[in-house]
Amino acid sequence: MNLKRLFGAILTILGIVGLIYTGANIIQHSRQFTTLIVVGVISLLFFFQGVILIKNTADTAK
Repeated sequence: MNLKRLFGAILTILGIVGLIYTGANIIQHSRQFTTLIVVGVISLLFFFQGVILIKNTADTAK
């Protein structure tokens, strides 16, 4: 497996976990709102950059 694709998959998984964490805490009102906004934005960045990295990496397996 290509190293860039592996890193993209890791970023995507971290983004998904962060978005689930943010969503669960928004529903429960258990954290401060500004902290959840920061975690949510960072999670969105991780998720979209991971997807873009996977999509744009050419598969050069022989």
